[in-house]
Amino acid sequence: MNRRYRLSLVVAALCSTVLLGACEQAKEITNKGGNTPCSEFTTQDENTQRITVRKYLEQDTKVTPTPDANQVDASIAAIDLMCRAQANPDTPIREADLTGILVPKK
Repeated sequence: MNRRYRLSLVVAALCSTVLLGACEQAKEITNKGGNTPCSEFTTQDENTQRITVRKYLEQDTKVTPTPDANQVDASIAAIDLMCRAQANPDTPIREADLTGILVPKK
């Protein structure tokens, strides 16, 4: 392999890595968090659901600056259950009852 060809491969690999990172950041920016309707949430892949729920928790519930993995997992389970039981697919995920999962019941 000549030197120019190897350099082209390295540049192409770096560009691909940068573009993939930009796509993930775009998901974070355009994500609706707690305003995401159930119909959209249930069709998201696992990574996008994590982004959605983390954004929702950070913005709406003020749990912590960065919710931990257990909070995100428990919230995904509660939201998924609520969304599957909902008759209205337009219900936003912020209407899931997360009391007891994130905030102790009184």
